[in-house]
Amino acid sequence: MSNHPLIAPSLLSADFARLSDEMSAVSDSDWLHVDVMDAHFVPNLTLGLPVVQSLLKATDIPIDCHLMIENPDHWAIGYAEAGAYNVTSHVEAAEDPVALAKNLRAAGAKAGLSVKPGTPLQPYLDVLKHYDTLLVMSVEPGFGGQSFITDVLSKVREARKLVETGHLNLVVEIDGGINADTIEQAAEAGVDCFVAGSAVYGAEDPNKAVEALRAQAGRASAHLGV
Repeated sequence: MSNHPLIAPSLLSADFARLSDEMSAVSDSDWLHVDVMDAHFVPNLTLGLPVVQSLLKATDIPIDCHLMIENPDHWAIGYAEAGAYNVTSHVEAAEDPVALAKNLRAAGAKAGLSVKPGTPLQPYLDVLKHYDTLLVMSVEPGFGGQSFITDVLSKVREARKLVETGHLNLVVEIDGGINADTIEQAAEAGVDCFVAGSAVYGAEDPNKAVEALRAQAGRASAHLGV
């Protein structure tokens, strides 16, 4: 586990016509968050494996793929094989999340499991023992720019407690509405990795925004130091 806050700028908020430049603009980030949407699991369509393969060739920053897609049991492995650092699927979409985690790890990636705002953690605690990352959605998946849902922080606190007691060994990640106004409460609740879209790419200097968010999270967190 990292002992400093991980900041993962979301390319969903970047200029899709200039993705290589947009990745260079956040060279100080820890991960790069790439949202893959299929217009089935969520009502939006973004980009898929061919674009991710191109992104991987254009950056050394670890790519964090968030698959908001149906049938991740079949499709997720291709992203791991392509070289993505972390591949996250939704528990609401996966048919056999334990087998999926094993297959992702065998293909060379960290395995991530995501839960929508309304999905409880409790039924999946045994499943999460097989995962490297828990992605708690703090907005409904599918669209950028939504407001932060504070209620999900109870799931973050639950996960943090299980990590600290040794029941789980994973990075707690949050995605949705993370900015200077919300990152401190997420950090206090126990988040390790913060996905930020418009808070980074809407800034005049995206790298400075990354550094400022990392420092802010570190100051607010008992379990992370800067």
